[in-house]
Amino acid sequence: MFKTPDLENMTIEDVLELPESQYFERKSAELKAPKLAIPLTAMANADGGIIAVGVKNGKIEGVSSQGNIKINDYLQCKMTHCFPPVKTKERFLPVVNKKGQEDQVLLIQVDASPNTAHKTASDEVFLRIGDESIRLNHEQRLNLEYDKGERTFEDNIVDNCQLEDLDEDILLLYKKAVGYEGDDLYQPLYARGFIHPTTDGKVQITAAAVLLFAKYPIRFFPNSRIRFFRYEGSSEEVGISMNIIKQKTIEGPLPIMLEQAKKFLSSQLRDFTSLNPLTGKFDSVPEYPEFAWLEGVVNAVTHRAYNILGDDIKIKMFDDRLEISSPGRFPHVVNRENIRQVRYSRNSRIARALTDLRWVRELGEGVKRMYKEMEDFFLDEPEYTETENTIILTLKNNIVMRRIRREERISSLISAKWDDLNDFEKIAIEYTYSKGSITTAQLHQLTQRSKNFCTKTLRNLCDKNILTLISTSPTDPNQHYILKENNSADMQN
Repeated sequence: MFKTPDLENMTIEDVLELPESQYFERKSAELKAPKLAIPLTAMANADGGIIAVGVKNGKIEGVSSQGNIKINDYLQCKMTHCFPPVKTKERFLPVVNKKGQEDQVLLIQVDASPNTAHKTASDEVFLRIGDESIRLNHEQRLNLEYDKGERTFEDNIVDNCQLEDLDEDILLLYKKAVGYEGDDLYQPLYARGFIHPTTDGKVQITAAAVLLFAKYPIRFFPNSRIRFFRYEGSSEEVGISMNIIKQKTIEGPLPIMLEQAKKFLSSQLRDFTSLNPLTGKFDSVPEYPEFAWLEGVVNAVTHRAYNILGDDIKIKMFDDRLEISSPGRFPHVVNRENIRQVRYSRNSRIARALTDLRWVRELGEGVKRMYKEMEDFFLDEPEYTETENTIILTLKNNIVMRRIRREERISSLISAKWDDLNDFEKIAIEYTYSKGSITTAQLHQLTQRSKNFCTKTLRNLCDKNILTLISTSPTDPNQHYILKENNSADMQN
């Protein structure tokens, strides 16, 4: 099971086995100290993490052979080569190196810096994106500095929240998720910066802790909720024409709110008839792939701007689409074009906790897979829209095509010949049924075979009385193929 690394509980097995990620990187003991500034500043500029120095290619080198001077350079790098200095904690992990000698691996925990953009001594700014430290250009640097101003809200202290306001059941789940084996439910919260001790023996609780772990976050943040609306038709009407047919409000600490949203939304989605590529017959399939809509909800909860107090997350279900809106705009290092590659958390502590609790996907896997799942269902790509204070994700269900009442005729045609078709012909038929038509270029993109091969495949389906070519001339640039709609008797011939 994936977990984000934890300095105090990390073992040498974790160091060797954990995948490099947004939160973890291994470095060789041969690394020059100034180069350590790159992952240090990159993690500080992003969501924090841990760097293990003294491991190379899966082998334990250790750092003892480097001598005290170089080890001290590693420890001082956060101040001598990072500007402003990066906040870290260090731990030497006892190990046996690859030569069988007692040694140490240096673990460096880097704290996320909520309101400062750090640079290296060479005046370069890096950002941790997935498992890489990416150097930012001038415009990206300016945008990062701008974004840092939005990242302080989750660290704000909620003065009227006490430890007894936190939910012990969720604290127990979180303790297990991060691998903490002690009895103190609050220790993982101290370690991850969710709560802070004061000099008079009291405790300060952050906004992130309230949203994640409080029994009733709505007491402190009235709009920390999800509101669901189901509409009749494909538009949102008002007044006497109002077409809302179901409403629900979902509240609670974020992990519970996500669990409830998953269960409720699943009960509202419909099934449709779709072509089964394995049999050539029509089966019942979900209106949307579950991963896609759940990822949309998780992202809305994780990355919303909780400092916008007058709005909440909304899920709107129409006949032809699902809209998930989240207060706030894209962080300026993220946009519609790079959202599949770039990860930058407005709420880094919340994102890390939900990663530990298995809601948030690591390495940007979630958004990439959401696009892939929609493609696999032959549905349009997810669409992101940014308004003045909201990001809206739209998932379309292609209901117009699904409602066309020709399943029996097409099924009769395809079932009779399905076993005689090759894989590429089946792909062409699946796509044509879902989208209404297909071109040589589209089949080429689907199969990665040559355009001549794809043209021949489509012509063969015409010869088999399955497809019809629509074209005004042999060189018509708009020529395409559709399913042939003969009567059932003709189709069986």
